[in-house]
Amino acid sequence: MNEAAAVELAPDQPIRAIERDGVRFTLLGTAHVSRASAEAVTRIIEGGDFDLVAVELCGSRYAAMTNPDAWKDMDLFRVIRDGKGGLVAANLALGAYQRRLAEQFGIEPGAEMKAALEAAEARTVDHALIDRDVGITFKRMFRSVGLFEKFNLFSGLLYSLFSREEITEEEIEKLKEGDMLESTFSEFAMRSGSLFTALISERDVFMADRLREAARDGEHREVLAVVGAGHLAGIATELESTDVEPGSAQAELEAVPPRGLVSRALPWVITVAILTGFVIGFSRSPDLGIELVLTWVLVNGLLASLGAAIAGGHPLTIASGFLAAPLTSLNPTVAAGMVTASVETWLRKPTVGDFTRLRDDVLRMSGWWRNRVSRILLVLVFSNLGSMAGTWIAGLRIFERLT
Repeated sequence: MNEAAAVELAPDQPIRAIERDGVRFTLLGTAHVSRASAEAVTRIIEGGDFDLVAVELCGSRYAAMTNPDAWKDMDLFRVIRDGKGGLVAANLALGAYQRRLAEQFGIEPGAEMKAALEAAEARTVDHALIDRDVGITFKRMFRSVGLFEKFNLFSGLLYSLFSREEITEEEIEKLKEGDMLESTFSEFAMRSGSLFTALISERDVFMADRLREAARDGEHREVLAVVGAGHLAGIATELESTDVEPGSAQAELEAVPPRGLVSRALPWVITVAILTGFVIGFSRSPDLGIELVLTWVLVNGLLASLGAAIAGGHPLTIASGFLAAPLTSLNPTVAAGMVTASVETWLRKPTVGDFTRLRDDVLRMSGWWRNRVSRILLVLVFSNLGSMAGTWIAGLRIFERLT
C-alpha cells in the first residue's frame, strides 16, 4: 500500500511509507488511548494488501494483553528470592495507571494494538511483536540514572498510581504522541538525556531492527508497523539510514548494563565504615562501642519495621524487619525487604482469590493494602526504603559521635 492510499484510509493518523531492500514498510503512528486510532488500524489492514503486521508490543506485554489472569501463576517466593519484587510492583503500578485511563476514556489502552492483531488474524496475515521487553527497558532506564533521579522516578510512579485526579487536556495531548511507558515517565525523560535514550531512542533503533529482520527472509514485501506516534519519526529515520545487518543491533540493546563502579562499591564501603566505627568506639571505651551498636540496631531496625508497618505487615513481619535490617544493612547481598516479604508471604499466604482480584484491587490505593499479593510487594518496598533511610541516619549519627 502506498502512502497516499494509507492516508486516505486514516487521514487523521501520522503515516510514513519507506521502501528499502525490496520491502515497503508502512508506519502507522497511533495514540494508545484513542478510539479513532483503533478504528484506523482496522480500516488500513482490511483495505490493504499487507503480508506482515508488526505491532509495538513485547512478549510480556502481549501475554498480559491476551492473558490478563497470568498473575495467578506467579511464584511470590521466587520473585522475592530473585530480587524482582520491585519490578513486579512497578509493572502492577503501570498496569493500574493504564486501567485508570481506560476508565476515563472508555477505551482500553493499547486497543489499537489488539485491533491490529485481531484484524491480521481475521485476514490470515502474519504478525510480529517488535518492541523490546518492558522489563529490560525498565532495567536499562533505572541503570542509566543516579540515585536522585531514581527517587524522582519512583515518586512519579507512586503519584500517577495513587492520585485520583482526572487526566488533564494537556496530558491527553501528550498521551496522543507517545505510549504508556513514555506517558508515565515523560516529564523525567524530557529532562534527562539518559532516560530519553533508554525509554525512546533505543526502542526506535530496536523496533527498526526487528522490522528489517522480520522482512529479511523475502517472504514479506508489504509490512505494516503499528507504533506509537512518538516513535514514528525515529523508526523511519533508522529504516532509511541504517545499513547494518538486520538483527545485529538487538543483542546490545537487550543487554542490561552492569551497575556503575560507585553503586557497586558504595554498599561495601558503608559496611566497612560502620564496622570500623564500631571498632573505634570499643577501642575508646566499651560504653561508647555499645552506644554505637545500639544506635545502629535501633535506628535501622525501627525504620525498617516502620516501613513494614506502613505496608500493613503482620506483627511478626514487623518484628522480623526490626531484627533483620541491622544485619542485612551490613550485607549488601541481602535486603531487609527480602526477609520481611518472605515472612509476610509465609504468614499470610495469598489465596487464589487474591491473585484473581489483583488487577482490579491495585486500581485503588486501598486495594494495594487489602490484597495479600500487592501488600507483600508493599512490605518489600517500604521495608527496603526504611532500611535504606536507617542506614544513612544511623551511619551519620555514629560518625558524629566519633568526631
